[in-house]
Amino acid sequence: MLSLEEVLFSQGFGTRRICRGLIQQGHVAIGDRASLCTDPEEVVDPIGFRFVVDGTAWTWHERAYLMLHKPAGYECSQRPSAHPSVYTLLPAPLRQRGGGAAAGVQAVGRLDQDTTGLLLLSDDGAFIHKMTSPKHHVPKVYEITLRHAMEAGAVQRLCDGVVLDDDPKPVRALAAELVAPLHLRLVLGEGKYHQVKRMVAAVGNRVEALHRSAFGELRLPPDLAPGGWRWLTPQEVQGLRDFRARR
Repeated sequence: MLSLEEVLFSQGFGTRRICRGLIQQGHVAIGDRASLCTDPEEVVDPIGFRFVVDGTAWTWHERAYLMLHKPAGYECSQRPSAHPSVYTLLPAPLRQRGGGAAAGVQAVGRLDQDTTGLLLLSDDGAFIHKMTSPKHHVPKVYEITLRHAMEAGAVQRLCDGVVLDDDPKPVRALAAELVAPLHLRLVLGEGKYHQVKRMVAAVGNRVEALHRSAFGELRLPPDLAPGGWRWLTPQEVQGLRDFRARR
């Protein structure tokens, strides 16, 4: 059981003092009927608990697991160098969960600023590590627009392995399919720096546009617009956790 003040604090609504003030000043309603509550010490069961802050409805989550449709022109960094941060697309509480130096959700791997598509975010460090570790080989699917038509032999080389300039060990795609003359679908089990672009360059071509369409068995929903986000369902989170165990 938690007090209402503890609920708001755990969900990223500010310091305990700020959370207490939000409640006392009438900014918070609780329950299915959204009844106004001004007592910070009101005790609630956090599991499945629903509340409203300044008209926006929230449900308590012990950990945050999100998907975001990343648009082009955003950096996956808390301190971007030349473009807006992808974190600005999220509500402030999600960026402040947990407090401290590593507050808020973090991207599960990164996409380049000009790359679009499925980006996962979480504040669960163990989950992030498992999803990004090459040991677990969680596949990511990329839709690539090519500058030049690609020969079948070049597609096969991507699966056989290509050598990147800073790593003598060949890097291989889990799968590669030429969907159309200028559309390549590439499945990778790891995420090196600019890996897709460098692999395509290694077979004599160039990436004109790059979009990640899937992460594990989780696909980007067609109704999630660029810049939009949503919570993952418990089933989706468990599916990602169990992905390798099924293989």
